[in-house]
Amino acid sequence: MEDHAEWSRPSPGRSGLRADIALALVLALASVTTALLYQRTGMYPGAADPWVWAVGLGLTTLPLALRRLYPVPVAIVVSIGFFVCGQFGVPEVLIINIALFCALYTVGAWERRRALALWVRLGIGVAMMVWITVVLIVSSSSDDAFEGISRSGIFSAYATFAVIQIITNLLYFSGAYFFGERSWRSARQQALLEAQGRELDLERQTSAAQAIALDRLAIARELHDVVAHHVSVMGIQAAAARRSIERDPARAVAALGVVEESAGTAVDELRRLVGTLRDPAKEGSAPTTIGVAHLSELVAEAQSSGTPTTLIVAGEPRPIPMLVDVALYRVVQEALTNVRKHAGRGATAEVRLRFGTDAVEVEVADDGVRQELTQRSRGSGLGLQGMRERIGAVGGTVHAGRRERGGFIVRACVQNELASAHPRAAAAAAAS
Repeated sequence: MEDHAEWSRPSPGRSGLRADIALALVLALASVTTALLYQRTGMYPGAADPWVWAVGLGLTTLPLALRRLYPVPVAIVVSIGFFVCGQFGVPEVLIINIALFCALYTVGAWERRRALALWVRLGIGVAMMVWITVVLIVSSSSDDAFEGISRSGIFSAYATFAVIQIITNLLYFSGAYFFGERSWRSARQQALLEAQGRELDLERQTSAAQAIALDRLAIARELHDVVAHHVSVMGIQAAAARRSIERDPARAVAALGVVEESAGTAVDELRRLVGTLRDPAKEGSAPTTIGVAHLSELVAEAQSSGTPTTLIVAGEPRPIPMLVDVALYRVVQEALTNVRKHAGRGATAEVRLRFGTDAVEVEVADDGVRQELTQRSRGSGLGLQGMRERIGAVGGTVHAGRRERGGFIVRACVQNELASAHPRAAAAAAAS
């Protein structure tokens, strides 16, 4: 469809073929009727025999039933019929002119081989003009033709009549050419618009499917962050309470208090997530309660869960875009959750927040005293994948791997210029 020269007009359907057959029959009947009327007027004293009528009028009208299936052959046959009627005295002028015009128009409007369509119309037009010119020249020397019309002088009445005939026929063939080309171009443009409409509809469907997929990813990340983090804290504290409930009831009570707090926080975040899903407009108006400014709360929570954790802030703190702020917070949250799940009892963790001149970076490292990297990899990997998706959406990078001196490290970095250059991508993939 992009290359208009390669477009081919599709063949007409059954209704179109039925319409062409009806047109051919109507024109055939009308041509016989008008021929009888013309003969009755006495304008054609030397009328042809009935079989010549049948041949001429039949060739001129009946082939139009197939005009859109075989435009070029039909135009040639109709032209022959037109010549027979005009040359051998069939008393009909009106219908045969309509039929020839229709045939030439159809070649321009329906013939798929455009070069052939051009040369056929040009050839028929030139042949007809030559024939008309010859007839006019022969008639000018015949006293029986056009009696009473003066032939003397360049501007005689007959010369004026001949000029009128030539001009009329030039306009006739030019009109057939013009309207045929216009019909072809209109059909091609309509087909192009329909194809573009189908492409746009497919693109809308694809975009909708992609938007749904992005929403599902965002929801999956949020659920993973909420459930994995808080449930892991609840599990650790519940286990500590179970082990110490007899020998140290106070410690068990404190652990259960952490479980209760984590459960409440998880429920609040799940309610916020469900509320956002029910009414997306609330997402932009709801205040953000997470960000790098709240890393100390994550560190305190990790410490209360039995993982000694420290927070180090380097550089001059400064405001950062909200989406970057939330993404970095979620990275630290997920990393500390993984420390509790995979680093083993007795492991320590360190959280570093760096404000550089050209980037903001968070780093979570542990010493992994009880487990090796191969043991850590038994998890689903969704946490690390979610980190990369969040940070990638705001133009940053995530590095996660084994430390040389033992343990595991996660580092997320967002360049300052990238943090502000990807707001739309971040909104789609790092929604919080």
